[in-house]
Parts: sequence; C-alpha cells; structure tokens
Amino acid sequence: MSNLLCTHDLTDVSNAALRFAMPLADRAGMSMTVLHVVPPGTPEKEHSALRSRLERVVDEAGGSESVKVKLVEGRYLDVIADESGNGYELAVIGTHGPHGLRQNLFGADILKLVRSMHAPAMVVQEGLDLNARLDRIVLPVAAHANITELLDTVCQLAKLHGSEVHIYQLMRPNEAPSAELLNNKLVMLERFEQEGIPCVQANEPSSTFSVGFASPTAQYAKRIHAGCIAIMAHASDEYRYIADAEKERMLTNEARIPVLCV
Repeated sequence: MSNLLCTHDLTDVSNAALRFAMPLADRAGMSMTVLHVVPPGTPEKEHSALRSRLERVVDEAGGSESVKVKLVEGRYLDVIADESGNGYELAVIGTHGPHGLRQNLFGADILKLVRSMHAPAMVVQEGLDLNARLDRIVLPVAAHANITELLDTVCQLAKLHGSEVHIYQLMRPNEAPSAELLNNKLVMLERFEQEGIPCVQANEPSSTFSVGFASPTAQYAKRIHAGCIAIMAHASDEYRYIADAEKERMLTNEARIPVLCV
C-alpha cells in the first residue's frame, strides 16, 4: 500500500475518520491525503481559511509531513469518487449515519459513493471505538461473481495487522446455500490458507425469520470485538431486491463497526 485518502468535511465524524486513518496509514507506511470538497463558487479567500483550519485539525490529530491537505471545488460525491482514482490504495470516509445535512454522507448517499469509488473504502461512523484493533475481520460470504479484489484487500489488511479473518455465513432453516455462495466460501478458505492468514468458519444459525444479513453480521462482529466488516459494495444476484437496504444498514450499523467496501 502506498497512499491513503481520507475525506474531511470539518465535522466530528470526519475527525473520527482522520484519527482512525492515521495509524492505519502509519502501519502500512502510506502517505495520506486529507480531502475537503469546497462548494462551487466559493471565494478564494475562503479556500485559504479552510486550508488553514484543516491543517490545524491535522496537526491536532498528530499529523506528520506525510499527511497533506487537499481542497477541490465541485460536487461532493463526484469529487471524492474522481479523486479516489488518483493512485490511492485505500480511502477512509466518515458517514453521519441515517441522517445528515448538506455534504454530510448518510444512508443511500454513502452507498452510492462507495459504489463509485476507484479504491476500496473504509466507512466509519462517529462514536466508533478508536482503540479497537483490526486483529479480527468479519468477511460475510456471498454469491458475487468476482471476489478477487475484496480478498486482495482483506489479505493486505490482515497481514499488516496480524488479523484473524472470520468467514461468516448465516444459516437459515430449510434454506440451502447457492452453488455460487459455497464456491466463494471455498475460494476464501483456499486463499487464506495460501497466504498463511488464520481464519475461522463462523456458521451461525439464524435466530429470526429474515432474509436480511446486516443486523446479524454486525451483531456477530460486535460479539467477537471485530475491527471491521468487509463486504462487496455492489449487490450479488442473490437477494438483489433487498441488497441495497441491507448494505445501507451495514454501513450505518448500530455497533459502529467500520465497514470495508470493495
């Protein structure tokens, strides 16, 4: 990993994202860019004031010379998505949960953004445990056609942090998993064995009748004190009709566990 992007809109959740991102970048030996999106037509003197304010925020968070502040004028979602294509290995983005104003990211907005990113995105919420470690990663198994990039990113993080990966499958009564899902699970197991990454098969019986996956996955991650949950940003063909709502719930999970989206 070489460069990390962290978005910042001068709110508390962005401060949390910044404090989450800095040790992540340090451990990976990455430089870091703190991006602030300026509304179109903002006077130049306000640009200077915003830059000074952001630089103070970075300094207060313990920033170093490897952390740079960047201001770009434009539409919030478009600028972040475009900037993520400029050679970043990972992005850290703060979300304001199910409610927010102006350029704050919430609900469907954050899902729309991570789906347009050119780099994997770690989504964090205000109130997350900044002392939590990435020594456990929960990886829900799903029936996507191609999970290679997701596995690549999880393997990078797991090696950096000495993580144990929990391959999570919700077992519903009288419901047989699809062939695609079972194949992906096998691919995961084989990849982690090849990479020497410890993993746990978490086959959890469903306690309620529901086709959703976000709540039980987040509850499991909370129980094992996981540092993050790793998911595909786009939906698989299975349960596509509920996938968007479930992914929004995952990104704004009540346990406030960071979610890696690829």
